[in-house]
Amino acid sequence: MSQRGFTVRALGEIAIRCIDLDAMVAFYRDVIGLEPLNDPDNGRIVFLRIAEGFGGHTAVLALFRHTIEAAGRTQASDLPPATGPGSSLHHLALSLPWDEQEAVIGWYENLGLEYTVETFDWVGWRGVFTFDPDGNTVELVAKDPRWVAS
Repeated sequence: MSQRGFTVRALGEIAIRCIDLDAMVAFYRDVIGLEPLNDPDNGRIVFLRIAEGFGGHTAVLALFRHTIEAAGRTQASDLPPATGPGSSLHHLALSLPWDEQEAVIGWYENLGLEYTVETFDWVGWRGVFTFDPDGNTVELVAKDPRWVAS
C-alpha cells in the first residue's frame, strides 16, 4: 500500500460516447463478441461484458448516445464526438490468448474488415488493430507465451 491508502487493481469500465449507438452495439456484440448486460435496444446506454473483473465488479464496455448525460456528471452534447486523430482516445485494447489471434485475423478477413497486425518486441505483445463504426481504433492484444525479457 502507498501513502494514499489504496491501490487500483483492475479496469472496471470503459465508456464511449457514440455517434451511432446501434452500429457500435452491433460491432462490439457481433464482431468483437462482447455480451450485452442490459437491453441493447434501449437507445440510450448499453453495457457489454468484457471479462470477470475485480472485487465483484465485472469489467464492462459502456456505450452511450452522445446526447445522453451519464454517470459522473458526464455532460451530453448535441454535437457528435471527435474520433480518430481528433479524439483524446488513442485506442481501445482488449486482451485475449495468443493462440486465438489467428482466429481474429480469419474472422476479420471473413467479414471484410480492414486490419493491421503490429508486434511490440519490448514486451512480447502482438496486436490486431481495426476500427469500430465510429472510427475508434480497436486492438485485440495478446502476449507471446514464448517471450522472455532480454
